[in-house]
Amino acid sequence: MLKLAFLLIGPASFRSKWYVLAVLGGLLVALALVIAADASDRVTLLAQTAIGLVFVANGVVSAMSAALGRVEGSARFVTAAKALGLVLIGALVMGVPVRTDVGLAVFVGLALVLDGIWRIGFAFLVRYGNWRAMATFGAVELLLALLLYADWPLPPGRNVAVCIGLLIALWGVLLIRMGLMLRTLDDEVAILNLPVFGGRGWYDHAPVLIDTGETVAVEHPLTVRIWTPVGSAYEPERRLLIDRYIAAVDGNGVMSTGHSALEMKPDLYISHYPAVELDRSRADFMASFRGTAENDFKGRFQPSYEHECAEWCPADGNVEFRNYDPRRLRAFWVGYRQDDTYNLTNRNCSVAVAAALDAALEGSLATRFAWARLVGLLLNPDLWVAAMICNRAASMTWTPGLVLDYARTLARIVERGEVGWTARLFAFFARLRRGGAPDNEPRTA
Repeated sequence: MLKLAFLLIGPASFRSKWYVLAVLGGLLVALALVIAADASDRVTLLAQTAIGLVFVANGVVSAMSAALGRVEGSARFVTAAKALGLVLIGALVMGVPVRTDVGLAVFVGLALVLDGIWRIGFAFLVRYGNWRAMATFGAVELLLALLLYADWPLPPGRNVAVCIGLLIALWGVLLIRMGLMLRTLDDEVAILNLPVFGGRGWYDHAPVLIDTGETVAVEHPLTVRIWTPVGSAYEPERRLLIDRYIAAVDGNGVMSTGHSALEMKPDLYISHYPAVELDRSRADFMASFRGTAENDFKGRFQPSYEHECAEWCPADGNVEFRNYDPRRLRAFWVGYRQDDTYNLTNRNCSVAVAAALDAALEGSLATRFAWARLVGLLLNPDLWVAAMICNRAASMTWTPGLVLDYARTLARIVERGEVGWTARLFAFFARLRRGGAPDNEPRTA
């Protein structure tokens, strides 16, 4: 979340004040120690209330997405269930309507268990470069959940406060690292080159620009084009969520993983594809799911969207951006296309598009009032949703479904023409007063 906020605002706004970030990080670490040591009930209560409000806000945003028809079909039910769960967890964290540490511990422990199993499972399945670190992180989450349920070694009622303190401490450490790294970051180097963005190596082609002092105007929109697995398969067998985010099986038993591309007219088209069509049978698909070197294939870059439509079908999801940096996008593409290696889970079409989108949006929310913008972003539930999508992709891989959700969420944050989350909140309540009548809120395709 913090990393994404700094990316969108850009490093230039904070470079000269790097020490402020380091000091803020140190204060957060100190606050975490106060909460964990139970030195002040008032401080602990304020921290729990703030975190609880974040969960509630995210739940309300999810509820709006379902109620206003921004998602359809089975995804609408899942979104509504997620909204209910987030609001319930937020209420438990804040102690509303009654304070129940047992109920809160059960929900926090369940969240840790589910996330830990997810991370460990995909780490062993995909086996990307730092899979051991991801599996270790998942194991730590399972251990924390066990300690929560056992009420040991801390006394009952203190485990959750310690978990909240640990979360705040992680934010503080990230701020300290970010401040120290920005101190030595050159003007022409993208923030994506910092080690905190390293991880899977997806930003190895982050742009390094030669500053000419010129501003390149945006003449054409940047369009993210998505072929979802279920939308591009022939008579797919429906499987809840799986066919939206991972793969769909068509009527002939062939696996379809969908496709992602990014277009900036008139001459830039990012679409990474295997040079030879991969075998999409169920058995061979699972064998190629590991992100190891033996599953590297020679790839090719498709020439245009029109070419892909003629060979296959039109994309079923499109998201446009007009607030982006064409120079950064071109610089990223020049670096990325030097290597055409294709890997189904570590260097696929969606990885290329997500990384290119991040490169293009760096500094899109730059302002003289960077600190006010930072606070506003951190209070925006859409930023939390986007960060959650990034975390899911980092523990698994980018898929067309995740990229589509990510692009739509970022568009609501960076595009001036998009309806802000506060306006959508009022629209949600207005629709409830109208008895569910449709509204005129714009939406992405």
